[in-house]
Amino acid sequence: MSEPKPYTYVTASIREGLTRLDVSFCTSEVSARAFGGDGERPFLTLSSAEAQMTVTTTDCGPVTDRDVILARQIVEAAARYLADCERLHTEQSTNPHQAEQSEQGEAA
Repeated sequence: MSEPKPYTYVTASIREGLTRLDVSFCTSEVSARAFGGDGERPFLTLSSAEAQMTVTTTDCGPVTDRDVILARQIVEAAARYLADCERLHTEQSTNPHQAEQSEQGEAA
């Protein structure tokens, strides 16, 4: 069984004049940073060696109600991601044979 290889996948598509960028960080080699405050607008950045994604306030200006809603959605999504990672990690640690079978099934 080979060791999983981390990667970052970035795609761009243009359809009917609209550009869409998709970034997938399929690696634990991602840094997550939040900065700003002290009267400056807040930033949330996820980055790897290959790509970076930054979220900040609407029009890079004052914080709006929608910005606060988005920040709450990010926290809720991150909490769900954490819970799923912890649950799967625990399951894989207590039953390594099951984790090995799962990885072999994905490779097939």
